[in-house]
Amino acid sequence: MSADRFRKWLMYAYAATLLAFIILPLLIVVPMSLTSSNSLAFPTPGWSLRWYAELWVDERWPNALWNSVIIGLSTTVLALLLGIPAAIGLAWGDFAGKRILYAIIAAPLVTPVVIVGVAAFSFFATLGLVGNKLSIILVHTAMAVPVMLTTVVASLSTFDRTLVRAAASLGAGAMRTFFKVVLPLIAPGVVTGAIIAFIISFDEVVVASFLSTGAERTLPRMIFSGVRESISPAIAAVAVLLIAFSAILLGLIAILQSRSQALRAKASA
Repeated sequence: MSADRFRKWLMYAYAATLLAFIILPLLIVVPMSLTSSNSLAFPTPGWSLRWYAELWVDERWPNALWNSVIIGLSTTVLALLLGIPAAIGLAWGDFAGKRILYAIIAAPLVTPVVIVGVAAFSFFATLGLVGNKLSIILVHTAMAVPVMLTTVVASLSTFDRTLVRAAASLGAGAMRTFFKVVLPLIAPGVVTGAIIAFIISFDEVVVASFLSTGAERTLPRMIFSGVRESISPAIAAVAVLLIAFSAILLGLIAILQSRSQALRAKASA
């Protein structure tokens, strides 16, 4: 076996080991969700789909799912409205303090989430908004905007700004230039940022633990409470559905990144 072939197989073995280390602990919830037992156990004594059916019988789970979807979509829309203009200003603007402003916007990425949760609880408690979806949406938006900013700035870094000047010379206004020229070319970065923003909000549990109560509980908050209060296999069924949903979204991100690379290669050709 040649040295190149040996290095190639060594790389495959390393990648397979790394993937197994990451994925196998997650996949153990699949057989646990299909157990016929009344408690979480592995190996399972028998097989059943009863816990997936239980998710639709117990109205708390659909209600928590609905709360998570509303909060996630609202967070995504706000992150788009705030992140895209901010990214354009930071990528194309030339003003003093740009790096400091970028660091301030990105601060939620490096701040421990539990600190964010405590601060948000203290702030919104004074406003009487604890247990209200609005408080969770606003905090999740602050956490999602830096990600949106990063993906859009990356797309703008390869954008040919002569296209903007060409559109202006043809009489197109700022809004028309943005929607007809800029947005279509940076769409992969925008959609990628939107998907990640939705995932951040949909999977977030720490802030939701501080701010969601009663009927306003989100799905991750329900899972966290279920682990503490009861060891029901229904929790494993929810976990499996969440993993599958996240995997689909990550697959979409991979497709968009491939499309973005193809657009960059086409633009540079």
